Amino acid sequence: MIKKYLLFLVLILTTVIGLADSPQPNIANLRKQLMQAIDRKQTTDSLYQSLGSMEQRSGLINGYMGALEALKAKHTWNPYYKIKYLNDAEGTFKQAVSQDPHNIEIRFMRFSVEHNVPGFLGYNKNLAIDKQEMIRQIELKNYGTADKELVVTVIKFMIDSKQCNSDENTSLHKQLAALK
Repeated sequence: MIKKYLLFLVLILTTVIGLADSPQPNIANLRKQLMQAIDRKQTTDSLYQSLGSMEQRSGLINGYMGALEALKAKHTWNPYYKIKYLNDAEGTFKQAVSQDPHNIEIRFMRFSVEHNVPGFLGYNKNLAIDKQEMIRQIELKNYGTADKELVVTVIKFMIDSKQCNSDENTSLHKQLAALK
């Protein structure tokens, strides 16, 4: 019986040590690289391979993976693969949101993808709920992993997207003024 507990303890410690040693990407660098990936297929492919090889992905990393899948759809010419990557992105974003439902960075990535994909494809199911959650978290000043620069970008994008009503725009303008 003691051998079983010892074996169990050794397995747990090995797993914890292994997870602690697994490299987590620097989020600030990842943000910069994602911005470059918007216009560079090679950067998209490199980041996609790098994040795809991670065994344990947080909700935020899954959010970045979803954004990269959407960018792979943007960069491919084949209509079949465009739809495939968009379907993959939709599933990955769903997983990311379920892992970290109040993270405005995840919600923003999904919102921006859904906003930019043509509406007739039907990939805009979460625009309203993501908008509401982002506004709520911004009003609560619950920015999570997002730094000030990203929060300002999120607010400006939401205002420019024309997805918000006048009350929401007023609230966003107040939050933006408070951040400057």
